Amino acid sequence: MSIGKFLAFFKGKSRLKLPKTAVVLQRAEHCISRKNISENALKVLYRLNASGYQAFLVGGCVRDMLLGREPKDFDVATNANPQQIKKNFRNGRLIGRRFRIVHILFKQEIIEVSTFRAYQDEDIDMSDEGMLLRDNVYGSIDDDAKRRDFTVNALFYNIADFSVIDFHNGLEDLKNGVLRIIGDPKIRYREDPVRMLRAVRFAAKLGFRIENETEKPIHELRVLLKNIAPARLFTEILKLFLGGQALDTFKQLRHYELLEFLFPATEHVLKGRNFANINDFINILLIDTDARVAEGKTVSPGYLTAALLWHSFYQEFKELKSTLKDSVVAFNIAYNNIVSQQQKAASIPKNFFLTARTIWEMQYRMSQLKPNKCFTLVNHPRFRASFDFLQLRSRAGEPINEVYEWWSKFYHGDDTTRHNLLGELTEKERNKRSRGRKNE
Repeated sequence: MSIGKFLAFFKGKSRLKLPKTAVVLQRAEHCISRKNISENALKVLYRLNASGYQAFLVGGCVRDMLLGREPKDFDVATNANPQQIKKNFRNGRLIGRRFRIVHILFKQEIIEVSTFRAYQDEDIDMSDEGMLLRDNVYGSIDDDAKRRDFTVNALFYNIADFSVIDFHNGLEDLKNGVLRIIGDPKIRYREDPVRMLRAVRFAAKLGFRIENETEKPIHELRVLLKNIAPARLFTEILKLFLGGQALDTFKQLRHYELLEFLFPATEHVLKGRNFANINDFINILLIDTDARVAEGKTVSPGYLTAALLWHSFYQEFKELKSTLKDSVVAFNIAYNNIVSQQQKAASIPKNFFLTARTIWEMQYRMSQLKPNKCFTLVNHPRFRASFDFLQLRSRAGEPINEVYEWWSKFYHGDDTTRHNLLGELTEKERNKRSRGRKNE
């Protein structure tokens, strides 16, 4: 039996009832092709449909394919409950507390499958601020569409007949480049304050304008981000800064005064006047980050942490050093203070902060230009990251060009070049000691 006949046979087992306001684009009216859909996602859709359940691609993957972009992942929505989903997939894993979903694990891909959620129910748990705490209440496809965050993310691709279903004028907003929240913005932001960060992320990612009513409550309700678990905010940081639009995202975070809930120390330094080059530094950092993402290269969260918190750390370190007169003690106290402040906002994993610590330590050690330490430093596992960081500082206008140029010659030079450079350093140290003895 062909796939078409196979699907047609089961199509009647789970009839789809849509509200009159829903817009349905038949296959000939949209650009989505199964050729653009992951084979694993199609397997999941076909199996659910064959078992008598409704099965749809939903969210960002549908949005991106309609925009002619390649989706990074594929999410599936269905009327099957989590246990029914898992029963159909031996490679399925139940996850989540607030809302149970199933991850279907393939070798190099995870397909996330969620049951249609009810829009409102007396059994849904909320905090005093209106934030959803637990909502394992299932509903219909149109209920689920209402629970989606933005209209352009509430588009469904039906594997039964290859149509696209739009419940909230998402197609029109997609056409006009508008990001619009579904429902009352204040209620939706109170339900989940992270939606404010998602609004910024999607606006930057898609190059869309945030609709007026959607952006109005952000300034008033942004303080609700303090109620979000610091670990969850770190997950959002990765999405915000590693999606390929880090610079635009950063500018929007500052525009809507949201950065202070992610990097409070960074926002504090940006508002001060102690570093003339900090804006150039961050612009260059984020331009480089976006370039690496565009080239398919990895970006180290530890390096990003070191860079975004560099000026905050350095300011604290300088102030402590002038008081304590001990660089090591000042460094340790400054580091611990920055870590403590940051972890209360967005909790960065320890290993990334240790990377940042090493990079900061190496900046000081590299600036000393000690002849007997140079080979030790250049062979350090974090030397390349530290050297790149030194270059970033130099490009941003910090007065360290001489140190950077020396390390650039030493790092890229052959044995003869390195020998000559070390010889010059040794001679300078000898002359310095000689002048010191004469002055005595």
